Amino acid sequence: MASGSRGMAALPPSQGRLVTVLSIDGGGIRGLIPATIIACLEAKLQELEGPDARIADYFDVIAGTSTGALITAMLAAPDENRRPLFAAKDVIQFYLENGPKIFPQRKAWFLSPVAKLIGAVMGPKYDGSFLHDKIKSLTRDVTVADTVTGVVVPAFDIKYMQPVIFSTHEARVEPLKNAHLSDICISTAAAPTYFPAHHFRTHDHDGGGRSREFHLVDGGVAANNPTMVAMSMLTKEALRGNKDFNTDDPAEYRRYLVVSIGTGSAKEAEKYTAPQCAKWGLLRADMVDIHASVLFKALRCERNYIRIQDDSLTGDTSSVDIATKENMEALIKIGQGLLKKPVARVNIDTGVYKPVAGEGSNEEALARFAKMLSDERKLRQTNLNSY
Repeated sequence: MASGSRGMAALPPSQGRLVTVLSIDGGGIRGLIPATIIACLEAKLQELEGPDARIADYFDVIAGTSTGALITAMLAAPDENRRPLFAAKDVIQFYLENGPKIFPQRKAWFLSPVAKLIGAVMGPKYDGSFLHDKIKSLTRDVTVADTVTGVVVPAFDIKYMQPVIFSTHEARVEPLKNAHLSDICISTAAAPTYFPAHHFRTHDHDGGGRSREFHLVDGGVAANNPTMVAMSMLTKEALRGNKDFNTDDPAEYRRYLVVSIGTGSAKEAEKYTAPQCAKWGLLRADMVDIHASVLFKALRCERNYIRIQDDSLTGDTSSVDIATKENMEALIKIGQGLLKKPVARVNIDTGVYKPVAGEGSNEEALARFAKMLSDERKLRQTNLNSY
């Protein structure tokens, strides 16, 4: 791939065979797990296409919730040359440098049951000021319509008690959904009990004088695993006549190539307590994976979908906000370990992940996906140039 080349956003699915989706779960500091895996995928793409290859060059949409949305923004926000702001490997360093400031660790006495109870009554555990400032400094005035490839980010509006889905394609035709990327990231990361809700207003700058207000919290309340949300939004684009998604059958899911990456979940034997209710989205994430697995299996295209997830986290690694050096390094090792583990799919009856015979390790599967993504991009470029 030539230096400075544009990504999939300039090469629509209508010019190829596939619709490509990268989905990243929410999970606070555990974002280090998917960051490690995505860095591996980008490295596989660079082996095929050169050092300038970036994740956003190969995916029609990157979907993220909470910490997954932060990764999405870093991968899809443009720099001054309209190239992705971050290489995937740099996302890991971002977490290592900023995680302890986003989640400042409390003194030991703050962790007592009485202190936790007082904290739950007094308000969110963190004020979010560092996270807010950091996101704003990174994304500047970039709006969701400006990203170098499509993004999809779910949040939840607590005033109207309904999910709100922000997407690049929708923002380009609906100004009131074209929020700043910083506002979207801050909103979807506002996990109840951890960060305060986020309020902002968008305006129609075309002279209509319209505006819309949002009162948003963590997208995990609506969809901690945004895989199906992303697929639904892309199908919506096809159904509304978006020429980029022009196809004889806009709901033809056999055309989808989906990489879904989790942030890990607690070992099955562990039980949640009431103060941990902000993590309930993890239980729904398993349901999303079950739905996606059933869909791709029914369509006989299971190998077009991969879910990489660890469901056996224990101790500090299962927390969303323990950002000590030791725990962050442990999370990176979990991501590295996942790459060596065999490809696994969720058992529809038990919800437990089981290895799949004959499909190799997750790293080998990512190499296979990288080849398909590379081939798809070349096909689109050939078809686009033939017109």
